[in-house]
Amino acid sequence: MTRARSLAATCANCHGTNGRPRGQAMPPLAGMKADVMLELLADYRSGRQPGTVMPQIAKGYTEEQLRLVAAYFAVQAKP
Repeated sequence: MTRARSLAATCANCHGTNGRPRGQAMPPLAGMKADVMLELLADYRSGRQPGTVMPQIAKGYTEEQLRLVAAYFAVQAKP
């Protein structure tokens, strides 16, 4: 879980600590089902989902790392 938390920490700048953003500008990640998050990340990686930063970020992780991040956020309490 430590490795997953470390990987997920890179998301905090935009999505808030533990996936709970402070404002409404970014969607919360906390409590999102892992399979839903993995599908979204795959869409960013492939270009099916446009974005300014997320396509580049998603491409920077291995599949295993993305699975760890998705699993980490899935068990966080929703905001």
